[in-house]
Amino acid sequence: MAQQAVRDKQRVDAPYPTGRVIVLDDDHNTFQHVVEVLVRYIPAMTSDRAWELAHQIDGQGSALVWSGPLEQAELYHQQLGAEGLTMAPLERG
Repeated sequence: MAQQAVRDKQRVDAPYPTGRVIVLDDDHNTFQHVVEVLVRYIPAMTSDRAWELAHQIDGQGSALVWSGPLEQAELYHQQLGAEGLTMAPLERG
């Protein structure tokens, strides 16, 4: 019985898997398109923040646009890619 309690506790204490959504620079997406897509799909993304990220993508080659629970990260990664953004492979954290 004690072993079952330990196993249950380990399951509860295990961190929920997380993911990081990273957009890469490319030669075909405009700043405007990147901003519109980020604002449309990333929760609480403001236009100002999306513009900052678009400039980071252009200047540094990539930007982390969202991180959190893996299931949501997978969805946002898929949605951004479907809109034509160039995506880094989903990073699991």
